[in-house]
Amino acid sequence: MEYLIGVALAVLVCTFAMLVGFDRDRVFYPTLATVIATYYTLFAVIGSSMPSLALESLIAGALFAPAVAGFRKNLCLTVPALAGHGVFDFFHHVFIQNPGVPVWWPGFCLSFDVLAGGFLAMLLMRRSGFASKV
Repeated sequence: MEYLIGVALAVLVCTFAMLVGFDRDRVFYPTLATVIATYYTLFAVIGSSMPSLALESLIAGALFAPAVAGFRKNLCLTVPALAGHGVFDFFHHVFIQNPGVPVWWPGFCLSFDVLAGGFLAMLLMRRSGFASKV
C-alpha cells in the first residue's frame, strides 16, 4: 500500500507543481531533493540514535551536493539525486539501523522519489525538445 500512496502523492505533487508553475523556477526540484534527504535524519532524532544520526547526516549531505549542483549548474543533476535517493531507500536497512524509521517509509519514499525523478527527467527532455529530436 505504501508504494501506491508514494506513487499517487508523487503524481499529485509533480502535477500540482507543473500546473501552478512552481516547477518553472529551477529551485523547486532541488529543494524537493534536499527536503527528502533530511527525513532519515529526522527519524534518527525520533529514534534517539546518535550513530544513526551521524550516518544519516553524512548521507543527506552527499545528496545535497547533486541537488545544489542541479540548481546552480544543470537541473539534470537533480534527477539522480531524487531517483538515487529512491534506490537508496530500498537498501537503507542493509546499511543503517535507524530505529525511528517507520516500517512503511522505505517503500513510500522509494516510489515517491523514483517517480519524482522520472517526472523531472521527462520535463527536462520535453522542455529541451529532446522528445522531438528522437
